[in-house]
Amino acid sequence: MAIITLTSDWGNGNHYTGAVKGALLKQNPDATIVDITHDIPSFDIMQACFVLKNAFPDFPKGTIHLIGVNTEGGIESPHLAVKYRDQFFIGADNGIFSLLFDGQDIEAVEVDVIQDSDYFTFSTRDVFVKVAVMIAGGKGLEELGHPYQSLNERYAFNPVVYPDTIIGKVIFVDAYGNVFVNIDKQLFREAGKGRNFIINFRSPDDGISEISTSYSDVVPGEKVALFGSTGYLEIAINKGKASTLLGLELNDTVTVAFNEE
Repeated sequence: MAIITLTSDWGNGNHYTGAVKGALLKQNPDATIVDITHDIPSFDIMQACFVLKNAFPDFPKGTIHLIGVNTEGGIESPHLAVKYRDQFFIGADNGIFSLLFDGQDIEAVEVDVIQDSDYFTFSTRDVFVKVAVMIAGGKGLEELGHPYQSLNERYAFNPVVYPDTIIGKVIFVDAYGNVFVNIDKQLFREAGKGRNFIINFRSPDDGISEISTSYSDVVPGEKVALFGSTGYLEIAINKGKASTLLGLELNDTVTVAFNEE
């Protein structure tokens, strides 16, 4: 029984999600459909990548992921079906695949499937669903199109590392207002070398000088820094919204300064 996930920027106040689910169930009544999220900001493949990249590893082998963000196909962004770590991903090559797979080995084809509709504005329903059903029915990627070698490259901003400083930026804010920074635990350890530090943002008075293991390591209302399940540095407020209360938004700078004291 196929597991098919949906990640999109459709929101919840329109017909798009229902139409795609209906089309899937019409063609494969036994499918299990999982909504990862439909709250991606419009056309924001960076945010879609962050959510999907942190969700798909927990799905079983054979899961099929439909990416309904910026889906219009064309010469510059053809529709692809990609196999990676025994899971399948269907979407437009608008840069999201290069972000998702980060140079890892993949198998990809440019989809050559005739859609049943004469409309070209709803690719997720009219193309991706059909491809997903074919994969769920046992068709190999080689039966869906021709090999595709060069993904459209989209580069994520990497932290800047100096001997005593890491300069990162906010890459995601979740529904709790927790702020995720593009500094992972390994980089933090390698750059820090066990030294004391302070995490700065907005103003020096906001600094955090300790890494906690959970939100409840501080009293409610206090700010906290930790490395959570994503592996990235999080800035949060226990039982509060860090993004709002600390004034942190996407792309804001966060600095880790190390010292010997």
